[in-house]
Amino acid sequence: MSDTIAYKVLTAAQMAELEGGSFAGAPIDLADGYIHLSTAAQLTETVDKHFAEAVDLHVAAVDLEALGDGVKWEESRGGQLFPHLYGGPLLLETVIAYGPLSRNDDGSVALPVAG
Repeated sequence: MSDTIAYKVLTAAQMAELEGGSFAGAPIDLADGYIHLSTAAQLTETVDKHFAEAVDLHVAAVDLEALGDGVKWEESRGGQLFPHLYGGPLLLETVIAYGPLSRNDDGSVALPVAG
C-alpha cells in the first residue's frame, strides 16, 4: 500500500489519553490485539458503521511511515486492506493532525488539518 497517512477515530476520553502522549487502544483494539486505523477513503464508512450513535468524536491523522514495521495492511470489511498498528501504543509524536470530527457538505468526514 502506498498510503502514508491513516486515521484513528477517538472518543473525547480517548483523545485526552492520546494528548497525554500515547493511546493504548479502544476496547475493540485491545480485544483484537492491534489498533484499528482507516485510510482517508475508508474513514467515512468506518465512522458510519462503528460510531453511528457516538457523540463528541475526534479524528487523528497518523503518519504511517513513523510507525514503521508496526503497521500491517490486512483484509477486512468488503475485502479492503486496512492499516492495523501492532505492538502499540499509538504515540502522539506520530500524529500529524487531529481535531473534532466534522462532516463536509457531502456528508463525508472532514480530514483534520495541521496547525
